[in-house]
Amino acid sequence: MRAAVSATYRYLPKQIMTNHDLEKMVDTSDEWIQSRTGIAERRVVSEGETTSDMCTHIAKGLLEQSNTDPNEVEVIIIATVTPDMPTPATASLVQNRIGANNAWGFDLSGACTGFIYALDTGTRLVESGKYKKVMVIGVDTMSAVLDYTDRNTCVLFGDGGGGIMLEPAENEENGIIDSILRTDGSGADYLKISGGGSLHPASHDTVDQNLHYIRQDGKVVFKYAVKGMADISEEILIKNNIKSSSIDLYVPHQANKRIIDSAAKRCGFIDDQVYININRYGNTTAGTIPICLDEAVESGRINKGSLILLAAFGAGFTWGSMLIRWGK
Repeated sequence: MRAAVSATYRYLPKQIMTNHDLEKMVDTSDEWIQSRTGIAERRVVSEGETTSDMCTHIAKGLLEQSNTDPNEVEVIIIATVTPDMPTPATASLVQNRIGANNAWGFDLSGACTGFIYALDTGTRLVESGKYKKVMVIGVDTMSAVLDYTDRNTCVLFGDGGGGIMLEPAENEENGIIDSILRTDGSGADYLKISGGGSLHPASHDTVDQNLHYIRQDGKVVFKYAVKGMADISEEILIKNNIKSSSIDLYVPHQANKRIIDSAAKRCGFIDDQVYININRYGNTTAGTIPICLDEAVESGRINKGSLILLAAFGAGFTWGSMLIRWGK
């Protein structure tokens, strides 16, 4: 039994932060940011708006789009590195707010690869035959962990996310075809948030040292991301004996346009095959791929029968790819 996507939905905060806004906070410029990242603007949550708020909007949209009663939802998986709090899980908050009385759920921390990790996990639950309605959401409130005096990070990230509803495929030719997932913990020091865990519990000292903000070694991450995304995309095509020309849409994680362009070129994709929206939203971490999917469905770039390739690379290091024959 294959799992298939029956609905998509995205949520983006209304507040827009442009590169010119960042020029007032840090030593940078619109030209510098766009030339190095491809980002022109990003969305930022309103005061008091949280990850669970965005997830709830998405969950309600998925219920409506898939014509699902909340009591039919059996599992809620939320990929995020910015939960409302360490515990309870964001999934628990969302389950209560949408009235999914028969569902259980959990949060999954896979950074920028989190949505693919969560989608693969949900797929296996449906394939087991035990579950028929699994909600998978990827959302991050990156503005909550950004130091707006650090040019290496604050120009890159935005807030937002999206999700999908997974159900058994009506046609075995459609649905989630295959996935390849990887982790290499030797890259942990190059992209991380040091404070707030058991290593550095929250204290005046961790706050004074700014340990609760995300930090990265941009050059190292860029090098590994280009190779990781390209390798994993190529690997899944070869494994499934699929030519790049057969892919209708390549949906890469939106971290940096240069990374996307390098991975796409390595795999032999032309521009029309690649979905890019980083210019409008920046890197929303676990939110980038589901946002892309919903936009692509809405704009007609994904249709029933479309062959889709997802790929991502993130902190951990984590990376992965997934092939989907769209059945919606």
